[in-house]
Amino acid sequence: MEIVGSVFHIWAVFALIAVAIFAFANEQIELEISSIAVIAALLLLFHFYPMVDDAGNNLLTPTQILAGIADPALITVLSLLVVGQGIVRTGALEQPIRRLVALRRHHPILAIAVVLTTVLVISAFMNNTPVVVIFIPLMTALAERMHRSTSTLMIPLSYASILGGMTTLIGSSTNLLVMAAAVQAGQPKINFFDFTVPGAVLAFFGLIYALVVIPRILPDRTSMKGEVMDVSGKQFIVQMEVAPDSPLVGEEAVAGQFPSLRNITIRFIQRGEHVLLPPFDSLSLKPSDAVVFAGTRKSITEAFADNPQILQGFLEPDSPNAEASAELGGAAQDQTLAEAVVAPASRMIGRALYQISFHYRTRCVVIGIQRRSRMIRTSRMTDIRLEAGDVLLILGNRSDIMRLRNNPDVLLLEWSARELPATALAWRARFIFGAVVVCAATGLLPIVVAAVCGAVAMVISGCLNVYQASRSIDRRILLLIGAALGLGAAMQATGGASYLAHGVLTLMAGADPSVILSAFFLLVAVFTNILSNNATAVLFTPIGISIARELGIDPMIFVFAVIFAANCSFATPMGYQTNLLVMGPGHYKFIDFFKAGAPLVVLLWIIFSLFAPFYYGLM
Repeated sequence: MEIVGSVFHIWAVFALIAVAIFAFANEQIELEISSIAVIAALLLLFHFYPMVDDAGNNLLTPTQILAGIADPALITVLSLLVVGQGIVRTGALEQPIRRLVALRRHHPILAIAVVLTTVLVISAFMNNTPVVVIFIPLMTALAERMHRSTSTLMIPLSYASILGGMTTLIGSSTNLLVMAAAVQAGQPKINFFDFTVPGAVLAFFGLIYALVVIPRILPDRTSMKGEVMDVSGKQFIVQMEVAPDSPLVGEEAVAGQFPSLRNITIRFIQRGEHVLLPPFDSLSLKPSDAVVFAGTRKSITEAFADNPQILQGFLEPDSPNAEASAELGGAAQDQTLAEAVVAPASRMIGRALYQISFHYRTRCVVIGIQRRSRMIRTSRMTDIRLEAGDVLLILGNRSDIMRLRNNPDVLLLEWSARELPATALAWRARFIFGAVVVCAATGLLPIVVAAVCGAVAMVISGCLNVYQASRSIDRRILLLIGAALGLGAAMQATGGASYLAHGVLTLMAGADPSVILSAFFLLVAVFTNILSNNATAVLFTPIGISIARELGIDPMIFVFAVIFAANCSFATPMGYQTNLLVMGPGHYKFIDFFKAGAPLVVLLWIIFSLFAPFYYGLM
C-alpha cells in the first residue's frame, strides 16, 4: 500500500470530505456556498500545512486543487447542457415524439412502453434533465387519455432517463466526471461506447421493472385535474395581506376558524410587529394583517370562489407592484390558478419570493409554495428560499398563465402535448445535436471539442441567444463538481484513496475479486442516494482504482462499476435532478421514491454482480 501524505493530511482530507457530505446532504447551507467553502478549506489546508516531497516541492498546489473547475469533463457537461437547452427551446424533438406516440394512440399501454423506450434511447445521447422536461407534458396528456394517475408514470419517466444515461459516455454528467477522476488517477480516457454493453443490460432490466412493477407498487394518486378537487391533497404555504376593502376585515374567528377561510389551517397572523398564534378565539382581522396559512388547492380555490375580493391580498405588503392587486380583484372571474415547478438552473433557486420580481416579469402572482422533497422549515412564505422541484401555485389571467410555457424559470404543469410548440428553428437544432453525437461517437472530434462546438453552433444558428445559453448553465453543478474534483485530487495526492482501499481489502480479506466488486457497487449505490450522484462518483473513483490495483486487476472494471452505481440514484428525490423535476407533476412523497427506487437499486446490484464477473473475466 502506497501512502504519500502524512497521517495528518489523510485524516484532514477525510474530515473535510465528511463535513462536505453532511453539508451537501443536509442542505441547511446553500449548495453553492458549501462548495465554495470546501474549495477554500482545501486551499487553506494545503497552504498552511503543505505536503512536500524530499526536494521541498508542494505535491498539491492551488493549481491542482482548482484544476477541476476547468476540467474538460466539466466543460463538456456544461456545453451539453447548452445543446440540450437548444433542443428544448426549439421543440426539436417534440413533433417527432408526438407522431411516434400517435401511432400507438389506440394502444395506450404500448404507447407508454414506446415513450419510456424513447426516453431511454435519447438519454443515452443527451442530458437527462431537458429530456424529462420535454416528456413531462406528453406523459401528463397520455395519463389523461388513459384515465390513469400521473403518479404511475412520472417516476418511470425519471428512471428511464437515468437508465439511458448509464449506457454511453455523454449520457450523464456522472459518466464524464468519473472519466475525469480516472484520468486524474492515471487511467486512460474512456471511449464513447466502452461500457455500453453492461450498461444496456442494466438498462434493459431496469426498464422492464419501470414498466411492469412500479405502476403496481406506487399509490394511484389523483391526476393533476383530480387533485384540484381533492381536499386531502398536499398543502401549499400561503401568505395573504388583508386589504382595507377585503371582506375579511372585521371577520371574527369562531372556534379557531375564520368562516371565509374554511378548510384552511391558519399558522399565524402578523399584525405590525406582533405575531398572533393559534388559537384565534374571538380574534377579528384588521387591515394590513398578514395571514400565513396552509391549505390544499381545493380549499384555496373555494375561498376565492366565495370571496373574489380576497385576491387583492396576495401581493406582499409595501410591494412596488401593489397596483396589481386591483387587477386581480377587479377581474377575479378571469383569473386562473395553475401549478408550476421551479426548473433546474432557474434564476429563482436560492431566492425568496420578494427577490425575484415574478409579477413584474410575468404579470402573475405566486400565492402558494409546496415542497415535496422535505418539510418547509419556515412559516412565512416570503422567507422561503426556492429550490429546484418546488411547486408554485400561481394566479393570473389565462393568457398570462399560458405565456409561462416559454418561461425557462418554471415548468408549467397544466398544459397538454397538443399545445407543445414546434418552431422553424427545430431542424437546425436537430442537425447540431446529431452532429455532436456523431462526431463524439466516431472519434472524429474529442468529446469536449464536439460539445463546445455544438454549444457555440446553437447560439450562432439562432436556436438560442447568449442569455438563454448562459441561463442553461447551472452554477450549482459547476461549483459542486469543482469542489468534488478538488476533494478527489486531495484524496489521491495524499494517499487517502489507497488507505481506504487497503482498509476495505483488510475487512474483506480472502474474498474473491468479484465479491469485492459487488460490495463496492452496493456501497457506491447507497451513497449516491444520500449524496449527489456527481460528488459520489468523483469521490469513489480513486478509491475503486486503488482497490483494483491492490487486487492486481484492471482498474477500469472498478471505474465502470462507479459509473453504474453512481447512476443508481433512484431511492431518494434529491438523488437526481430528474427525480425532483417529476415530484410535483406526479404528486409524490419522499417515501414513494424509496418504495419504487430501493428495489430497483437492489435489482441492478444483483444483475451487475452476476453479469460483470463473466463479462470482465473475473471468474
